[in-house]
Amino acid sequence: MSHTSSRYSRPPVTVRVARWSATHPGRAIGGWFAFVLLCLAAMSVAGIQQANQLDLGIGESGRAERMLDEGGLEAPITENVLITPAGPDADAAAAEVAEQLAALPEVESVGDPVTAPGGDAVTVPVAMTADEDQAEDDVQALRDVTAGVQEQYPDLLVEQAGEASVMKDFFGLLEEDLGTIAMLSLPVTLLVLLVAFGAILAAGVPVLLAISSVGSAIGLYALASYAVPDGGTVTHLVLLIGMAVGVDYSLFYLRREREERARGRDTLQAVEIAAATSGHSVVVSGLAVAVSMAGLYLAADVNFASMATGAILVVAIAVIGSLTVLPALLAKLGHRIDRPRVPVLWRLTNQQRPPRLWPAILRPALRRPAVTLVVAVLALLALAAPALDLKLANPDEAAFPRSLPVMQSYDRLVEAFPSTGAAHVVVVEAPSDEAGDVRAALEDLAGRTATDDNFAHDQEPVVAQSEDGRFSTLRVGVPFGPDSDEAARSLDVLRDDLIPATVGAVSGAETAVTGEVADGVDYNDNLAAKLPWIIGFVLVLAFVMMTVTFRSVVVGLTTVFVNLLSTVAAFGVLALVFQHSWAEGLLNFTSTGTVVVWIPLFLFVILFGLSMDYHVFVVSRIREAADRGLPIRAAVREGITTSAGTVTSAALVMVAVFGLFAAMRVLEMKQMGVGLAVAVLIDAVVIRAVVLPSVMALLGNANWWAPRWLRRSRPAVGAETERELTPVG
Repeated sequence: MSHTSSRYSRPPVTVRVARWSATHPGRAIGGWFAFVLLCLAAMSVAGIQQANQLDLGIGESGRAERMLDEGGLEAPITENVLITPAGPDADAAAAEVAEQLAALPEVESVGDPVTAPGGDAVTVPVAMTADEDQAEDDVQALRDVTAGVQEQYPDLLVEQAGEASVMKDFFGLLEEDLGTIAMLSLPVTLLVLLVAFGAILAAGVPVLLAISSVGSAIGLYALASYAVPDGGTVTHLVLLIGMAVGVDYSLFYLRREREERARGRDTLQAVEIAAATSGHSVVVSGLAVAVSMAGLYLAADVNFASMATGAILVVAIAVIGSLTVLPALLAKLGHRIDRPRVPVLWRLTNQQRPPRLWPAILRPALRRPAVTLVVAVLALLALAAPALDLKLANPDEAAFPRSLPVMQSYDRLVEAFPSTGAAHVVVVEAPSDEAGDVRAALEDLAGRTATDDNFAHDQEPVVAQSEDGRFSTLRVGVPFGPDSDEAARSLDVLRDDLIPATVGAVSGAETAVTGEVADGVDYNDNLAAKLPWIIGFVLVLAFVMMTVTFRSVVVGLTTVFVNLLSTVAAFGVLALVFQHSWAEGLLNFTSTGTVVVWIPLFLFVILFGLSMDYHVFVVSRIREAADRGLPIRAAVREGITTSAGTVTSAALVMVAVFGLFAAMRVLEMKQMGVGLAVAVLIDAVVIRAVVLPSVMALLGNANWWAPRWLRRSRPAVGAETERELTPVG
């Protein structure tokens, strides 16, 4: 045996694991399903810990929330019954609704009816006894009373809106959409896989692995949520990512195993070669997604931390499943994996004639790589250009679907009573003996806001103090949308001018402002400060991983370049679609002229990870061909052509699943789905067929350049691995 092949006498760990699973399929399959059941049991017992306002708080607004909690001054959940038009009948309806609501155990207090400044409406404010988690369940009792009074007064419009009723209907809509997507994603995925494989079992195995990975990850996250509370989107993200990567990883492995069997290998040999090649690519891809998602921890934000935790768990489980239970299933099924065959599809997907489409697509990139690369890069940069004008906004009531009746009621309420919308909450902590001075200062502050157009004037601000006098609050309404420039300006006036001139003069007083406006401003400031660090972290680690994996600095640099190109192009499409109205009819939404603030960072991180799926798989096949001695352009042609069926099928699954999210009525989920689907499409088609082959054809053998110390390391991918593991005959 040569010196080169002796280095491979001990197979890689992916091969050793696959060999054990394939030779002990009963244990591997039984162990996997036992693991899944344990994870699901953990979820049913522990439940998922939801993040509260204290967990979500950032910056000054987060500090104010902690002060409110310590002083026991958290504002109760408030609902408002709006009655129009104003008049004697409206006064009678207001008295009736107040009497009935006051008798409910879910109600803490009912305020006096208030007439709008314009004199055209009356509202009855109602404070609920429940906290924010329970209020959504309890609010239905209040709505029943409101509906009953509406029946008594058919000539009036009696309606209810508030935090609990809005959230109840919003999350009801979200769950309805997600239920529809869960039902549609399985048949859509199965259909794509049936076209890819032409056989029912071969199509069903990847879906089974993906579903079990999603269930297991949600179960484990239920335990992890006690350390990293759920920001409210983790289970949706786990479903989204789990279905995509679970199917992808199985596809990579299964297609390679079938390819090797078609070459005459027996099942065990085919499984081992798939483990050495595609299995290695799966591990690298999974690590890339996990590393990219880990960048979200740098944001110091519970929402992003919970997303990262859920995504890392589902990717890790999908990788483990691909390396363990998948080889066991393939060994157990053997050639039966290709049964039952779908007649027409089987013939189409298993033709032995040389491919014609992909060599034709690759011809421009390989014959004239410089021209092709310049044209492609300019086209992608043109597509990315709208991102230069990307406008970001926090998700708030303005982005909620107006098809919800409660949102129509909310709009009428805020129009008549601006102070029932966004508000600033000034929180003061001072020694107890300064309580009188603090109250006087807050009343002075309230008086100054009463003559300032930056604040709402329809209801007088009220000062509240804790029992020990240490903590005090003042709520000041804002007559603007919480994410508007005007609302941010009113916050600046409050923080920079009015508070220092009033409460700031009290000895020993510590002040902080919270509320929807302050939450959004502080969140954006934190994100802007952390964004360069997160982007740098992801880029550097992606470069290091690819450099080490392929023992090539150039491959590492190329990876960063092409992934950045596809990501910024997706950002451009996102800005183009959602900041303008031309796509409203196509995608069934009302444009707010903005993109939800967390979407770009989330997309950058996750797309950089998901793009590595295809990149690692394709470059691995190119490297295998180059290791066999093919010239670089021939190696590129063979690597991309032989991986075309697998990557195309995987991309179609991702685009289909992400496209379903684009059909949701919740705007931020729609934006996430469109961004992911477009990026995957660009990555799988334009990058793979045009940009990557052009770059590699131009660079030639320089693609594999590395410092001497790195070249001396064992290559990560090579034909020797395959030949040494399973010689034919």
